[in-house]
Amino acid sequence: MYAVKQPTTASLKSNVAVDRRVTGSGTYIKVRKASVLGSGSRVNGHGSVRAVISGGDKAVEASTPVQSKDGTGSLVPSSSGGIQVKAVVTIRKKMKEKITEKIEDQWEFFVNGIGQGIMIQLISEQVDPVTNSGKSVQSAVRGWLPRPLPSDYAHIVEYAADFTVPSDFGSPGAILITNLQGKEFYLLEIVIHGFDGGPVFFPANTWIHSRKDNPESRIIFKNQVYLPSQTPAGLRDLRREDLLSIRGNGKGRRKEHDRIYDYDVYNELGNPDKDQELARPVIGGEERPYPRRCRTGRPPTKSDPLSESRIEKPHPVYVPRDETFEEIKQNTFSAGRLKALLHNLLPSLAATLSSSDIPFKAFSDIDDLYNDGVLIKEEEQKEGKKLFLGSMVKEVLTVGERWLKYEIPAVIKRDRFAWLRDNEFARQTLAGVNPVNIEILKEFPIISKLDPAVYGPPESAITKELIEQELNGISVEKAIEDKRLFILDYHDIFMPFIEKMNSLPGRKAYASRTVFFFTPTGIMRPIAIELSLPPTSSSPHSKHVYTHGHHATTHWIWKLAKAHVCSNDAGIHQLVNHWLRTHACMEPYIIATHRQLSSMHPIYKLLHPHLRYTLEINALARQSLINGGGIIEASFSPGKYAMEVSSAAYKNVWRFDMEALPADLIRRGMAVQDPSAPSGVRLVIEDYPYAADGLLIWSAIKEWVESYVEHYYSEPNSVTSDVELQDWWSEIKNKGHYDKRNEPWWPKLKTKEDLSGILTTMIWVASGQHAAINFGQYPFGGYVPNRPTLMRKLIPQEDDPDYEKFISNPQQTFLSSLATKLQATKVMAVQDTLSTHSPDEEYLGQVNPLHSHWINDQEILKTFNRFSNRLKEIEKIIEKKNRDSHLKNRSGAGIPPYELLLPSSGPGVTGRGIPNSISI
Repeated sequence: MYAVKQPTTASLKSNVAVDRRVTGSGTYIKVRKASVLGSGSRVNGHGSVRAVISGGDKAVEASTPVQSKDGTGSLVPSSSGGIQVKAVVTIRKKMKEKITEKIEDQWEFFVNGIGQGIMIQLISEQVDPVTNSGKSVQSAVRGWLPRPLPSDYAHIVEYAADFTVPSDFGSPGAILITNLQGKEFYLLEIVIHGFDGGPVFFPANTWIHSRKDNPESRIIFKNQVYLPSQTPAGLRDLRREDLLSIRGNGKGRRKEHDRIYDYDVYNELGNPDKDQELARPVIGGEERPYPRRCRTGRPPTKSDPLSESRIEKPHPVYVPRDETFEEIKQNTFSAGRLKALLHNLLPSLAATLSSSDIPFKAFSDIDDLYNDGVLIKEEEQKEGKKLFLGSMVKEVLTVGERWLKYEIPAVIKRDRFAWLRDNEFARQTLAGVNPVNIEILKEFPIISKLDPAVYGPPESAITKELIEQELNGISVEKAIEDKRLFILDYHDIFMPFIEKMNSLPGRKAYASRTVFFFTPTGIMRPIAIELSLPPTSSSPHSKHVYTHGHHATTHWIWKLAKAHVCSNDAGIHQLVNHWLRTHACMEPYIIATHRQLSSMHPIYKLLHPHLRYTLEINALARQSLINGGGIIEASFSPGKYAMEVSSAAYKNVWRFDMEALPADLIRRGMAVQDPSAPSGVRLVIEDYPYAADGLLIWSAIKEWVESYVEHYYSEPNSVTSDVELQDWWSEIKNKGHYDKRNEPWWPKLKTKEDLSGILTTMIWVASGQHAAINFGQYPFGGYVPNRPTLMRKLIPQEDDPDYEKFISNPQQTFLSSLATKLQATKVMAVQDTLSTHSPDEEYLGQVNPLHSHWINDQEILKTFNRFSNRLKEIEKIIEKKNRDSHLKNRSGAGIPPYELLLPSSGPGVTGRGIPNSISI
C-alpha cells in the first residue's frame, strides 16, 4: 500500500512536495516540507494552496505558460503562468447529530478551513520518467464552498483544494487522500475542475480512516473503467496496491475501521463459554460443508479452540467498514428491533409470570395480535413512562402508536378464511413466499434416495390407488404424461434430523410429501399428504397418508396435516431457500469481488450495486438470528439443528449452475426448453406467478448484462486474458465455496457468454430471487395458522391418550399444536423487520442520485437506461396480469395480487419491490 509520511503540525502550514520512489514492494510516497506559508498567507489572492510539483528529489514550481491540448483530458492554461486546477471534495455528515458531534463538526470545519485536516494528491495516468510511477501533485484541502445544497442534502458539505500543475501532467487517474483528523469521515466524491474536456469525477462512497488508526492513504480512482491489461502506466502500481490492501493476510483481529475482506467458516454460532447447551458444531468443512463467511479474527473460545468467541448486541460484529449500514438504514433497522422488543414485551412477561409459555386458546387470541397486540395509546404512554425503567423504553414509548402496531397480514386482509381452503394452500406453492420447491411428479411410485438400512423401505406410502381416487377417472400414468401431478417433497431433507428434532422440548415434526393435481380448469389441488417418522423397532412403518376427506374428523386431521407441511415448508424456506441460497451463497461472491477486482474493473462496477449491505445483514444474522439460542432456533422446527439442516441442503442440493432461474425451473420440471421463448423456456403451468414474472426480470437482467459484457469484452480471448477476472472466478470456487471446489458442474469462464451467464445468475440471486422469497414473509407468514414455523404436537392417532381430547375439542388441539404466543410474536416481529424496505433502498434499474457519476461511459449509460425502461414496462405487464381474471393464482375474490416481483416500491412492508442487493 502507498504509505504517506505525515508532516508535523508546523509543516501543515506549508506547501508540500512529494518524492515517489519505487521499492521492492511498490511505490513509496514521501511527503516533505517545501516553502513555508504562514497561516495568514494567501496564494494568487484566492486563499488556496499552490501545489509544488515533485520532480524527483527537486521541488519544481510550475510557472511556464502552457497551451491546452485537444480532447485528451489535458490542462487548461492559466493566465498567471501556471495551470490552475480545483478539486471539490464532497463529504457526507450525520443527519442527526448530538451536541458533542456538532461541536466536533465546528472544529472540523475550522481545521479543514486552515488546511490541516485533509491532504489530497492527484496522480496522473502518465508515468514520471524519474520516479517510474504516475506523476503527482499534492495540496491541502482548505475552506468550504458556501454553495447552498437542496434541503434534502443539508448533511452534505463541500470543501475545495487548488493545485498548480505542469503542462505535461496528462490526464488525472487517481487521488490519494489522507485524513489528518482524529476521526473518520465519509467521502462521497471528488471532482477535479480545470482539465480540458470538462470535470473529472472520482466517485468514492467510502469511509476515509483517520491516520491515527491507519497511516496509509486511501486510493480513489476516477470513474473510467479499464481491464487490467488496459491500465494506464501511471496507475498500474496503484491498482495492484489497492487490491493488496483489501485482502489482508488471514491473521489478526479485525478492527472497526478496517477494510479487510477474507474468508472463514461459520465457527461463531455457538457460545460454549456461556453455556454448554449453546455449543454448536463448526459449519463449513468436510463433515458439514457450507459457503464461507467474512473473517473477523476474534480469539477462540476457552472451552472449544475450534470455535470463535462471540460478540453480543449491542456491540457490532466486524464487517469491512464500507459494508456497514448507512444512517437511514440503521435507524430503520433499529426501529424494527425496538418495535419487536415492545411487541414481545407482554407475552414475555406473561410467560415469565406463569413459569411457562402460553398457547393460543382461540382464534380470537391470534386476531388480537393485530387488533390489540401491544398497541400503546397516548394515555398509556404517559403511564408507561412512569412504570418502565430505562431510557430506551422511555424513548420508544415516545414514538407513538404507529411504530407499535402490526398490520393485518395480506393473506387474511381480503379474506380472513382463505388460509383454510385447499386451493389457497396449493396456490401459495406457486404464488406465495416459497414458490421454489414445487416440482413435477416425474415417476411413480415415489422413491426415497436415503439408505433403506437406516430409514426403512424407500417406497412412499402414497399408492397409485389412493391417488386415482382423487383424479376423477384419470390414471396416474396419464396424469404424469399430461404433466398434471406435482409434488412438494421434504422427505429426504428432513428425515435424517426428525429423531433429533422430536427430542427437543415442545417440538414435533414429520418428514412430509404432498402430491397436487393440476385440474383441467387450471386450479392446483392437494390430493394426498404423507407424514413420516423414522422407523423404530416397535413401529417399522411410520408413514401416514392423509386425504382431505368429507367427514368432520378427517377434515380436522387434514388441517393438522397441512399445518405440518407448512411447518416443513417454512423451515426449508428460511434455512435453505432464503438464508443459504441467497444470503450465505452471495457472501463469497462479495468478498471475492472486493479482493480480486479493482474498483476500476468493469465487472466490479457492474456488480457493486448488488453487493450493498449484504455482509452487514449477514453479520447481524449470525449475531442474533441463526446463532445458538437465536430467533431461528427458537422459532422454527429444527431448533438447534437448524444450521445442520441448511448444511445438508448445501451438500446434497445446491449447485451454482442451477441457481439460474431457467435452469432451476427445468430441473424441477416446471418448464421445458423452448428456443423461441424470450427466456429460452416455456412454463408447464402458465399461471405460475413467481416463474412468469421472474422470467421477465431474468430476461431483462440477462439482456443488460450481455450488452455490458459485449461492450468491454469484444476482443477474442479478452475473457481468458483478464487476470483479475480469472482470479476472481477461481477464488469464488476454491476459497468462497471451498467445500464444493471439485464439483464438475461449475461453469467454465472462457467466453463472454460464460461470463454473462455467471453474472446474470449472481445479479438475479441478489435481486429478483431474494425479493421473491423475502418481502412476502410478513404478508404470508404474519398470520400464524397460515404458515406455522413449528409444530408442538404430532397428529393424534386413535390409540393415543389425547385422541378423545381431539374429538371433543379439535380447535383446541389444532391451536395447541401451533407455536405458543411468545414464539409466534417473536417470529412475527422478525418477519415484519425482514419484510420492511428502508427509505434508502436502491431498487433494480435505479441509481442513487448521489452516485450518478458511477461510470464514465456514455454507451453504457444508454444501455442502463434501456434496462431501466424495460423494468418499468415489466411493472406495467405484471400489473395488467394481476387484473386478468383468467389467471386464477393472482386474481379473484379475496386473492391478493402477486406483486413480489414488481421492481419498484416505497418504504415499509409493501409486499413488492426488488432491491439491487440483499439488504435485509
